[in-house]
Amino acid sequence: QVQVEESGGGLVQAGGSLRLSCTASKSTFDNYSMGWFRQAPGKSSEAVSCTSRSGETTFYADSVKGRFTISRDNVKRTLFLQMESLKPEDTAMYYCAPLVIGSLNKYSCSASRSYWGQGTQVTVSS
Repeated sequence: QVQVEESGGGLVQAGGSLRLSCTASKSTFDNYSMGWFRQAPGKSSEAVSCTSRSGETTFYADSVKGRFTISRDNVKRTLFLQMESLKPEDTAMYYCAPLVIGSLNKYSCSASRSYWGQGTQVTVSS
């Protein structure tokens, strides 16, 4: 059962910006840290950015630090990923998901693939 739904992806030129959104059910959003993950064809999935419920603890992959910002609106139960200065290597399907309990710290985060949403495609052209 899909608990989240991603949106906001699209085709942009290198250097452009996109904002991804993820809506989640009450039971998911109100009880879990959340994160964004991505996977490009032929590549392993990777955690992009994750945040605790309060936003106090965040994780960013080294490749996106300084360019992406994760945030969440706990009233609207929406997770965001503001992506700036996009690069072709950012091209991937982006997913959001609740995190494995206790998995989030400054250096890593994890989510079970079964809890990912359907994803939203981000394509960055050069």
